[in-house]
Amino acid sequence: MTDLNRTPTNTSPRRPFFFRRGPMETIATVLIATGFLMLFQPFALVLYTYSLVTLLAGTVMFIIVSKFPE
Repeated sequence: MTDLNRTPTNTSPRRPFFFRRGPMETIATVLIATGFLMLFQPFALVLYTYSLVTLLAGTVMFIIVSKFPE
């Protein structure tokens, strides 16, 4: 006996990794933390030089990714 009125439980298509909110928020958070650590380390001037760029890239990425559907 078949049920013709039954709907599939998962109607949303599987999204690629780069369009999923959870993993991309994690990557953005790691990027922000990396920029923060680069900013406060006393060893390498190169890391300090690129810390603000890394921090801002992670922040912008987090803002954009937080708008993705779950």
